[in-house]
Amino acid sequence: MYICQMMQNTEVKRAEDKNELIEHLRNSADAVVVLDYTLFDINDVEELVILQQRFRVARWLLFCEELSTDFVRRLIAESPNFSILLKESSLQEIREAIEYAIRGKRFICQRMTEMLLAPTTALAEDDVLLTPTETEILKDIALGMTTKEIAEKRISSFHTVNTHRKNIFRKLKVNNAHEATKYALRAGLIDSAEYYI
Repeated sequence: MYICQMMQNTEVKRAEDKNELIEHLRNSADAVVVLDYTLFDINDVEELVILQQRFRVARWLLFCEELSTDFVRRLIAESPNFSILLKESSLQEIREAIEYAIRGKRFICQRMTEMLLAPTTALAEDDVLLTPTETEILKDIALGMTTKEIAEKRISSFHTVNTHRKNIFRKLKVNNAHEATKYALRAGLIDSAEYYI
């Protein structure tokens, strides 16, 4: 916000949720959206792509702590309007990313570029490191519970559970609850008899 406010001829607006973001985009379709995907109420890559297709001239700068390379590959394959910036980036790189987005150009930070260009190695299922909380939430997802139901069960906020859900999907390199459930079954986190009830 600070960097954007320092730029000339820019107007900065803040959106607390997806509905507010859509309202801003209706009024300023050519906006640059700086978005922390992991903290915002967008559920998956498909939903993000739908928003991009709906507002085709908007530029999207994902400014996140961590994103999986599979997620990033899908986004950049979908549209040149997606740019990627990790929060560990330098102040100079953050300014540069915003300036690129304003000029309608794609920007991918140095660290993410290195990750995308690194040789890929397949992880064994045992190598996925979920926290105990993520493991419990994965079990609930596999049993068909919604994010709202899980939040009520855990006495947590919807946004907290949604963030855990995104982190689980990123770590498992899956894109939806069905794929996460298949992983939970293969890993023995839930019993197949329990799943089919």
